[in-house]
Amino acid sequence: MKKAIRTPGYDLNERPFMVIWETTRACDLACKHCRAESMPNPHPNALNTDEAKKLLSDVVAFGNPRPIFIFTGGDPFKREDLFELIDYGQSKKMVMALSPSATPLLSYDNLKRAKESGVKAISLSLDGSTPELHDSFRGVNGSYDLTIRGWKYARELGLKLQVNTTVTRYNLYDLPDLFRILHDLGAMTWSVFFLVPVGRGELGDEVSADDFEAVMHFLYDCSKYISVKTTEGHHYKRVVIERGITDRLGKDPYETYGLSDVYLKLKEGLLRHTQELQIKPRDVTKRLPLHINAGNGFIFISHLGDVYPSGFMPSKAGNVREQSLVEIYRESPLLKTLRNPAMLRGRCGQCEFKMLCGGSRSRAYAVTNDPCAEEPYCTYVPGSFPYKEELGQALSAH
Repeated sequence: MKKAIRTPGYDLNERPFMVIWETTRACDLACKHCRAESMPNPHPNALNTDEAKKLLSDVVAFGNPRPIFIFTGGDPFKREDLFELIDYGQSKKMVMALSPSATPLLSYDNLKRAKESGVKAISLSLDGSTPELHDSFRGVNGSYDLTIRGWKYARELGLKLQVNTTVTRYNLYDLPDLFRILHDLGAMTWSVFFLVPVGRGELGDEVSADDFEAVMHFLYDCSKYISVKTTEGHHYKRVVIERGITDRLGKDPYETYGLSDVYLKLKEGLLRHTQELQIKPRDVTKRLPLHINAGNGFIFISHLGDVYPSGFMPSKAGNVREQSLVEIYRESPLLKTLRNPAMLRGRCGQCEFKMLCGGSRSRAYAVTNDPCAEEPYCTYVPGSFPYKEELGQALSAH
């Protein structure tokens, strides 16, 4: 039996799988959910070029295999030294990706130059299947068209492309139509983000915990046609294991898991599109979730050099101007706590899936101010999965 969940082939206490650097908070968009509350111009105290190169060298110092390094923002194209920094990373043989905003700076020339400098992949955000829905979410007219244009440029240039979508009450029922766009235009991965109420993101923008569960089961259905992963939706890993078992047993997910009618509506939309496209589901999911979490295989550095477990958990672990990133990641009491599943409380601490899931530590912190509290938007009751023998086999395969 294959392993239930993919894990990196090294100790996550020693090195992260992924490092994300907020190159700047400057951005020309005004997204409803913006973690960073972006601004028009770069902050005067942001890491300068030499400090940024020191950060890149710190990442290299973790050793091989090198963590994946992602330039994000704000909009990284707003940094005048971006290409110099990418060139520097390339000279250090780093694996680099870019997460730009959909503005006029997302041009063919900029993407071409980024690839030539060493960027292997980019991620773009698409939060609605229509210009009206997406542009309303992003706060700027024309963002949808610029996203689609940048998407096509990336494909033309041979860049790997991840498409990010944030699930909110504004686009919940639009997800099947977004699936259709992903299929038609092609992307390496659909990364679906479950909102954390930080920055401009508000609790009132989120869907309910029952809707979270419905969306995750819908995404599992989608994963039979395209590659899917979740961000701050860690209990999707549980859903992948559960559905792998109950699908083999021929059980209907709506009845087996007591899902809300939201699942039926999303599934109906998916079925409509797959029938129109005349495509058949794969027998197995092609790409299962990688098990990393805030501070556990994942680390975030702000434009000011502050180090956080993730961009959605504003609890500081250190600053790269004062310590090396390697030292902060390995020795920070906060990060060491987040890597210890014995510290999980509530249902997460009791759950048989805790070694594979652990819940969103960022959302737990945002809602309770306790990074070890139970995931507040998970409906699962520990021990309630009915097919315990099959589950034991799946978990032991991990």
